[in-house]
Amino acid sequence: MAKIHSIETCGTVDGPGIRFVVFTQGCPLRCKYCHNPDTWIMKDGKDTSIDHLVEEALKYKSYMNYSGGGVTVTGGEPLLQLDFVKEFFTRLKKHGIHTAIDTSGYIFNDRVKEILDLTDLVLLDIKHFDPEKYKDLTGVELAPTLKFLDYLREKDIHAWVRYVLVPNLTDQEDAISGLSKHLSNYPNIDRIELLPFHQMGGYKWKELGLDYSLKDTPEPSAAQMQSAYDLFKAHNDHVIMNE
Repeated sequence: MAKIHSIETCGTVDGPGIRFVVFTQGCPLRCKYCHNPDTWIMKDGKDTSIDHLVEEALKYKSYMNYSGGGVTVTGGEPLLQLDFVKEFFTRLKKHGIHTAIDTSGYIFNDRVKEILDLTDLVLLDIKHFDPEKYKDLTGVELAPTLKFLDYLREKDIHAWVRYVLVPNLTDQEDAISGLSKHLSNYPNIDRIELLPFHQMGGYKWKELGLDYSLKDTPEPSAAQMQSAYDLFKAHNDHVIMNE
């Protein structure tokens, strides 16, 4: 049984191809720019059986096979539900389905390593490269995420790194350049995705009675996105700028 927030049946942004995407409930981070704060609290999720999720995912297997897609588990933070993810991925692999997990990398232990043995692709969200700014932004430490990344390299697990550009929060040139240089040491990284901050989730903070400190923060301009893209591109070939 898992605590699930929602399901997307034909996703195209959380990994390659057409994907069945499971959004899990619960997250240990409290990112200031989070557009899904309604996923934070575990108990707010819907109890969902693994049997049901596997059955639903298999309905889209032909689309996955045709497009080179698969199943992605995201959140929230899916690694808060280790038993679920391990069993889900075990069963998906028996059907030959490509598995991906979208994570902050904050939770890292031997049980996570068991899940990574069943994972074809990790979408790793790195929020900032300055440890102090990372903690101010997320409420947790950066170090576990960097150790997580090191392990992915050690085991040659394919990874996409995601970075959200937030004006006056994650747009410092020295931090982006430092992260760019750091990521160039990881041959297992197939893609770096630069994503623009947006205000589409701001209404959720208000509905939940939360203080949204970024309500007056503008979305990054095309010039700001290009500048960050150039900094990543200076040390890495596979950089994608998303809208």
